[in-house]
Amino acid sequence: MANSKRSSTTGHQLQLALVISMALVGAAASTTTKHFHFYMHDTVTASPGNPSTVVQVTTGTTPLPGAPTTRFGDIYVVDDLLTKGPSPASEAVGRAQGFYLFAAQHELAVMHSLNFVLTKGKHNGSYVVIQARDAIADKVRELPVIGGAGRFRGATGYILLRTHLFNSTTNNAVLEIDMYLTNLSVV
Repeated sequence: MANSKRSSTTGHQLQLALVISMALVGAAASTTTKHFHFYMHDTVTASPGNPSTVVQVTTGTTPLPGAPTTRFGDIYVVDDLLTKGPSPASEAVGRAQGFYLFAAQHELAVMHSLNFVLTKGKHNGSYVVIQARDAIADKVRELPVIGGAGRFRGATGYILLRTHLFNSTTNNAVLEIDMYLTNLSVV
């Protein structure tokens, strides 16, 4: 009798494990990826009609190779415009808010801690969180999405970042962003 109960309990545990495994496989198979494309306007030096969106809050100590005005330890706070197209006059879709710092002593690489906050349509007020290293001299950089809120709650994914335009006199840049999100609780 004891063996019969044990065998029955083990059989139920195996059935439960099988059901859970099938549910997880089904959930993984149904995961979809949502793609967003926009441009980020990192305006260090203001010009008429184009205010600065970057504030340097700390100056580092050691100049970086090939960039004598950029130093290891420089920290910048940003509230950059996100637009549909590369022109700052194109339709605004959100803001990139957070900071970046030059965290490598021997190369141009920054550590980003940014929220991409969308301000249009059904994603208005939703945001994703980026925290990553960016080797800014590379043609394409991949940065992970580590979370989100609102319609992006539970999001994971990555962005592909490209420098669309860089002005070495003003240090102003326009960055092209392709963002791929998965594990969204609501799309």
